[in-house]
Amino acid sequence: MFPFIIRRTLGAAVTLLIIAAVTFFLFFAVPGDPARLACGKVCPPELLEQARHNLGLDQPLFAQFVAWLVGIFAGREYEGLGHCPAPCLGYSFVNRAPVFETILDRLPLTVSLTIGAMIVFFTFGVATGIVAALRQGKPLDKIASVSSLIGASVQIYFVGTLAMYFFVYQNPIFQQPRYTPFTENPLAWAGGLLLPWLVLAIIFTANYTRMTRSTMVEQLSEDYVRTARAKGMSGRSVVMRFALRGTLTPIVTILGVDLGTLIGGAIITETTFGLQGIGQLSIRSVVNSDLPMLMATVLVAAGAIVFFNIIVDILYAVIDPRVRLG
Repeated sequence: MFPFIIRRTLGAAVTLLIIAAVTFFLFFAVPGDPARLACGKVCPPELLEQARHNLGLDQPLFAQFVAWLVGIFAGREYEGLGHCPAPCLGYSFVNRAPVFETILDRLPLTVSLTIGAMIVFFTFGVATGIVAALRQGKPLDKIASVSSLIGASVQIYFVGTLAMYFFVYQNPIFQQPRYTPFTENPLAWAGGLLLPWLVLAIIFTANYTRMTRSTMVEQLSEDYVRTARAKGMSGRSVVMRFALRGTLTPIVTILGVDLGTLIGGAIITETTFGLQGIGQLSIRSVVNSDLPMLMATVLVAAGAIVFFNIIVDILYAVIDPRVRLG
């Protein structure tokens, strides 16, 4: 198992390096003057030159990339701004604050939103899919299929807006969505994010219900499942020990993708509920042409997807040991 994890980790590191290079050259190789954006609209020539030096624009493009990459791991000196400790992603063009500190300030909200919603939609989606597969063709199966189709057809901004109107403003059943650190007040943390969790669960549960049902139906018809039944094993043992294990492989795949997407692309969710996480930060970075902040949010999104892909690979190896041989 350990060599398998090492191989996947090294592959992920190479992937992140490529993504970092593409991100850097994409933002700094396009036409325009980042130094002018960093300095502001009214910028004396000496400050413009200082900004150009801080961004490394007085060096070749490849040297700029190397200096930026080294700064992530070893820190970097900025003239007029002082030392940026590692991991240094630069200073924001808008508020001159270290980009990494701003990311750390917003990241807990986005992670809380993602993990809480994942627990809800994964639990309900897989459970509903299993029940629908075991009741194939019966009314409960048909209800689950229709509900899944409806849930997969709606969008977060539509369901979220309706939920805010009916359950927060008209009938205050839920709290106004807000973020409270878990360490300060766990109940306030859960209460402020409960409505976004449920709205995300409505949409994502549909996919997990359909995927679990279809895969479980296939697994229940496999020879090894029929053999287990022929040996006299109970229905629960057959489902939990054999059929469910084969069902989890595609479920884990979409779970890893969804988690990475939710953390890296929470723009619509956070905008709908007025939450200030990584998604809102990326929008403001685009509007304000804040290149260091925008590059950082892109790297966070890419890093989240790569990280959860590693987790998926490890779970594959746990579920099916044959994967380790690949």
